[in-house]
Amino acid sequence: MRVLGVDPGLTRCGLAIIDEAPGRKVKLESVMVFRTPPTDSLADRLLQLDTALAQVIKKYKPDVVAVEQVFSQQNLKSVMGTAQAAGLAMVNGAKNGCKVVTYTPTQVKASVTGSGKADKKQIGKMIAKICGLASPPSPADASDAVALAICHLWRGNNDEKIKKRAV
Repeated sequence: MRVLGVDPGLTRCGLAIIDEAPGRKVKLESVMVFRTPPTDSLADRLLQLDTALAQVIKKYKPDVVAVEQVFSQQNLKSVMGTAQAAGLAMVNGAKNGCKVVTYTPTQVKASVTGSGKADKKQIGKMIAKICGLASPPSPADASDAVALAICHLWRGNNDEKIKKRAV
């Protein structure tokens, strides 16, 4: 199974492609952060992100797109941009026949570190260890995208297997 993890953001959007390997192992295929200039109009920034997401999905052909759920923050403008970026990721996944799932930050942290209260540093360390990297992907948006993809492999994939057994 191939998963595209998306840490949505309008200024910085983390994107990671991972493949499932035998024994709950993970192969990091690609990780990147797509950026849009804050000086561009909102419509242009959304179009740039939409185009980038479409290209990544076309190139890597993920089976699943795992997107971080947008949560309430103090800065309404920031939340709106994050929600718009998340929506683009979900629509691009659905348009290309991918399963689209969302996870809360707490679910992602718990899946990767065992604690829903883990900080960015802990997440980065675990991502590096899981993926066999010398250091975590940088910036944090990149690590978060990898964590989202791993969360789906380790959590969502198991949820699907449990449902199949129950049928």
